[in-house]
Amino acid sequence: MSPGLRLRRWSPADAGAVLAAFADPVMAWQAGEPVVALPAARRWLAARAEQWESGSAFAFAVVDGADAVLGNVAVGAVDRRHRTGWVSYWTTAAARGRGVASGGCRAVAAWAFQDAGLFRLELGHRVNNPASCRVARAAGFAVEGIQRRKLEYDGVRHDVELHARLATDAGPLPARPGRTATG
Repeated sequence: MSPGLRLRRWSPADAGAVLAAFADPVMAWQAGEPVVALPAARRWLAARAEQWESGSAFAFAVVDGADAVLGNVAVGAVDRRHRTGWVSYWTTAAARGRGVASGGCRAVAAWAFQDAGLFRLELGHRVNNPASCRVARAAGFAVEGIQRRKLEYDGVRHDVELHARLATDAGPLPARPGRTATG
């Protein structure tokens, strides 16, 4: 993770930052419902808290040294029997291209393997999203294949490239969430 960036749990005080992040048109597909007003941002945050409490998903805000929200990384679809999870991420428009997403993904993988006891993490991106592919590769997620026509947005089906990272994969992982990561 870039120096000075860290992960922390989302809090209700982040509603304004969530609303601002979702105001970016590229974020339209990142939530189950449009986040266009503070009540929707509060519902988004409440859903993250409920998932955390149930153990089904764990979302973190990626923040800078001033605690400004730069993005989100999460491990969802947690399957305790098989020790697997699904990684997702997004960044604010101002944070893109600065290593926030890839650093966040490395940090959440470290947390998932070391603290949550998971063994395998997966993530996927539309094949027409090369930036997301760069994030996955930079975070140490190996390409495993194409899932044909997996996602549908606005009536159009998209192929998804699947990536995965195992707890046994080589490569250093940064400090876990709540600690400032350097390097």
